[in-house]
Amino acid sequence: MRVLVASAVALAAALAPTPAMAAPATVVVQGLNNPRGLAFGPDGALYVAEAGKGGAGPCFPGPEGGESCFGPTGALARIKNGTLSRVVTGLPSLAAPDGSSAIGPSDVSFLGIGLLTTGLGANPDLRAQLPAAGKQLGSLYTFVPGSTTPTLKRVADVSAYEKAHNPDGGETDSNPQSVVPGPGGLAVTDAGGNSLLGISATGAIKTLAVFPERDGFQAVPTGVAYHQGAYYVGQLTGFPFPNGAARVYRVVPGRQPQIVAQGLTDLIDVAVAPDGTIYALEIAHEGLLSPVPSGRLLKIRPGRSPVTIVGGLVLPGGLALHNGYAYISDCGVCAGGGQIVRVPL
Repeated sequence: MRVLVASAVALAAALAPTPAMAAPATVVVQGLNNPRGLAFGPDGALYVAEAGKGGAGPCFPGPEGGESCFGPTGALARIKNGTLSRVVTGLPSLAAPDGSSAIGPSDVSFLGIGLLTTGLGANPDLRAQLPAAGKQLGSLYTFVPGSTTPTLKRVADVSAYEKAHNPDGGETDSNPQSVVPGPGGLAVTDAGGNSLLGISATGAIKTLAVFPERDGFQAVPTGVAYHQGAYYVGQLTGFPFPNGAARVYRVVPGRQPQIVAQGLTDLIDVAVAPDGTIYALEIAHEGLLSPVPSGRLLKIRPGRSPVTIVGGLVLPGGLALHNGYAYISDCGVCAGGGQIVRVPL
């Protein structure tokens, strides 16, 4: 299942890129192309995965209607001392003809070395129909942070694993999203494959958890965070995007996932603070079918009701915590209109 829906394509063109905030916020940088996951590197810079804006093609029918066109417009951006630079360019991107709702670079994280995922949002066989750059979709890469022009190295072909193993037993579909370091390696969410995957330093992949269909709709894993021996996974509930149906799961490898938060809506990312507080980012807190979807960031503590940190976000795409602030990729489906905002916690 793809994370973004066709309705977001039209909305991205109509919504203003500057959000109306419910809490103090600072715009860090503007002018990004479909910004998604973000993280601070060991060099002190903020890195952002830009899904790009597609290109001239080839084009394919989108799963929710319309066309999705390929172009090498994805990038890895670095923000340091207020200056934006795209340190890796030419990465694969699939997007609507107007460049919105792209699939390409999905998330960035660090374990000393840099980690970058690229999405796909389709059957892995689609890659055979794409130019050489398109073969980079659906994978996990490493890079050296701080380098002026880092080189990507493929560590694991996540979509090939979905093709070979199909952990949830459903339609063969792969869309790697978030990546986070954990004990013994890394964990990656595959929103298309409805699975959380463990990846070793050598690139070996295994299934850590599967998130099956619920009550007639899919609930796909999007964001993942690690805290004290467990992964925390947020879900984006599929069509008809029911309000209050999204959950956060705690996954200890070798055990069944446990629900730690529920009653949420369309989560796109999660983070966990050192004290165990969960921060959940809703792409649309009244559902993606609402007339003007509005995202928000929630603070969740066990036994307490969620607290809204900031609202009025425009289809946000990623979340990172750093030095008492939340950094959010806002207008995460916008070509050229995406931005990073900073919100005090």
